[in-house]
Amino acid sequence: MTSFSILLLSAIHLLSIFCPVTYGYHHANGDVSSQPQVYIVHVLPPSNAPNAFPTDLESYYKSFLPDSTSDSGETRLIYSYTEVFSGFAAKLTQEEVNSVAKKPGFLRAYPDRIVPLLTTHTPNFLGLQQGRGLWNPSGLGKGVIIGLLDSGIHPTHPSFNDDGVPPPPSKWKGTCGFRVGCNNKLVGAKTFIISGNITGDDRVGHGTHTASTAAGNFVQNAESFGLGNGTAAGMAPHAHVASYKVCGAAGCSSADILAGLDEAVKDGVDVLSLSIGGASAPFNTDPIAIGAFGATEKGILVTCAGGNDGPSPSTVSNEAPWILTVAASSVDRNFRSIVTLGNGEQLYGESLNQPKDFRPSSLPLVYLRDITCTTVDEDITGKVVMCLAAGSEQEAAARIKDAGAAAIIFLSGAYHAYSISLRDLDMPSSKLTYEDASKISKYVRTTREPTVSITFNGTVLGVSPAPVVAFFSSRGPSAATPGILKPDISGPGLNILAAWPFQVGSGRNGAKTFNIISGTSMATPHLSGIAALIKSAHPDWSPAAIKSAILTTSDVVDGKKKPILNEKHVKASFFQMGAGHVNPSKAADPGLIYDLDVDEYIRYLCGLFGRRGGDSAVRQVVRRRISCSKVGSISEAELNYPSIILAPGSTVNRTVTNVGRANEIYKVEVEGLNGAGVSVTPAFLRFSRVNEKKTFTVRVDGGQSGAEGNLRWVSPLHVVRSPIIISGRA
Repeated sequence: MTSFSILLLSAIHLLSIFCPVTYGYHHANGDVSSQPQVYIVHVLPPSNAPNAFPTDLESYYKSFLPDSTSDSGETRLIYSYTEVFSGFAAKLTQEEVNSVAKKPGFLRAYPDRIVPLLTTHTPNFLGLQQGRGLWNPSGLGKGVIIGLLDSGIHPTHPSFNDDGVPPPPSKWKGTCGFRVGCNNKLVGAKTFIISGNITGDDRVGHGTHTASTAAGNFVQNAESFGLGNGTAAGMAPHAHVASYKVCGAAGCSSADILAGLDEAVKDGVDVLSLSIGGASAPFNTDPIAIGAFGATEKGILVTCAGGNDGPSPSTVSNEAPWILTVAASSVDRNFRSIVTLGNGEQLYGESLNQPKDFRPSSLPLVYLRDITCTTVDEDITGKVVMCLAAGSEQEAAARIKDAGAAAIIFLSGAYHAYSISLRDLDMPSSKLTYEDASKISKYVRTTREPTVSITFNGTVLGVSPAPVVAFFSSRGPSAATPGILKPDISGPGLNILAAWPFQVGSGRNGAKTFNIISGTSMATPHLSGIAALIKSAHPDWSPAAIKSAILTTSDVVDGKKKPILNEKHVKASFFQMGAGHVNPSKAADPGLIYDLDVDEYIRYLCGLFGRRGGDSAVRQVVRRRISCSKVGSISEAELNYPSIILAPGSTVNRTVTNVGRANEIYKVEVEGLNGAGVSVTPAFLRFSRVNEKKTFTVRVDGGQSGAEGNLRWVSPLHVVRSPIIISGRA
């Protein structure tokens, strides 16, 4: 695994996407106003924008530039956006940006920023079985095109074979840039990298992994590190894949991301999957939020990673309500290594590196003076060394191995709790939970000559509890829109096996390579693939309808009917897991949906920005002139969202659409909320036909801030659940 892959998996602090230009700004290391750099320039659309040809838009954009080439002869205009963003990317100096800012129609300019990139068992864990439900022979995502913005794709991997996959629908307008590998499965591959002429092939691994998780075809006898053996498949095995390479080893340029979004919409994708995210930002300065709005307007569901900055609160990214924001959880599979202390106590850890020739004999166990194992200045030949799981575990293991150690045990910190995120360490190893790390540490401190043995148990299924929210998964409340529950949903993201473009560990090189990695990056394509399954079954459903179906049918209890837990093994909050854990089989038949159109999102934006920029800020997101005084505004709580955050003493309406059976009657049930008085009127919803709409009113009185509960509409055939959270804001 590359060092960059490790960066993706860590609970890193994500960079800001980008921030508005401050004119006259000087860097700490000197004045760089004369040095050209890439800026994203946001402008008002021309008066004929809906009917403008791309060439006309490009001419309009060029009118903002001082000239078409710079003093060095470079072309200034890099990207001319037409579908999801009103503006362009160009190479300009600070002085030239100041000049552009004076022209009529200019809105903002942003210096380009780098945004970080954030299986064999998960289909079965999620209840997807061949020949049944969403995986029946006529389903499997057929006819749906998933566009993935990532680090590219390895086209010849068997996960992208097209056995059983029909040709793409006639609406598909994209092209595939590979000489070999393009087929009915991989229908599109394009590259958008400002920094150089890089092919669409995946040099990082991340894009291949996410693409196969979303829509990899069936591959028998898959394994990684000799573990996880079985038939690998993505969530939508017969959906089509279109890869848009917008990321390299250093991350993803925001200008490239916008270009990829723009192209994907033109090409005709149905679902967009972005395992990419930056720090929370106002939506009118967030390129992913703006681009996703444009895609949503065209009927495309956008699924994004919630971020890897957990377990701290208010760290979630990609929070716009038109985005499906994904948290990461575990599955019921361990790659078990048993650590037996000299006193006979056994501790159950996990490891990717389980050599068959490692003898489970008792060996000396030592702490280094430097517990982080950053430096090794002691004789550790033939010993087992304990290190804190901090910094780069791969680098620490390499030092320990070079110094002659027999094995390494990593001790998880308090913030990891019971979550174990694994790395390829290239030596015999085990990683322990925080609780077991405390036990082994106490043993070493209280024993004169501590010893240990490690036994490798391979792949263990049926582990409980599962799912559990992973420690790294970013948490709400949202900073950008605290009145909307984010993340939306959780899905498998811890130690996920999927396709990989090159050899890892001692695994086989060549086409049939798989890797096991973690992150909300891994959870996101699970939801993208599930969305494709639902889109295939219900091609006329809007993005909001698909999203509602996923949220209202999600699980808040695990397979043993106990509450889903977080990394500390206490009940997970909605701000940690979203509405719940995805349940694909139920999502295909939700009964009722909370639908939304673009006009309602615009009224929500008018309410959100009402005191902070109003019409101008809304215009920057929706790419056209908006008068909030004419279209009206609604609060966050009033958006017809499947999740509800309400302040005590407040009332909101929700409208549901019947997509179940005609003549179905639902009764309301409310649970939880710690003594709050919740009234719902009417108490029954009676539907006489499919697609009929009904409106109900929810009022909350009293209750503690942060209290959580559920509102359920229950019929003999369906349970439609909405999370309710009591807000402290009046």
